[in-house]
Amino acid sequence: MAVPPITNSIRTLRFMAGEMTQAELAEKIGMTRQTIAAIEAGKYSPSLEAAFRIAAVFGKSLDDVFQWQG
Repeated sequence: MAVPPITNSIRTLRFMAGEMTQAELAEKIGMTRQTIAAIEAGKYSPSLEAAFRIAAVFGKSLDDVFQWQG
């Protein structure tokens, strides 16, 4: 399976948000830590809803969190 052409700034944003853990982020948006880890590592592209939820946690726009490499 090809790596999705989407990169993200989740790890940096988590660090800047008081070193939020993957588990804490997952709990805030109703996902598992494993899913957050896969999205963060670029192994999985989130649904549009999940992407919006992640951005909202950090008070950022989608473009601030996710970058399209297409």
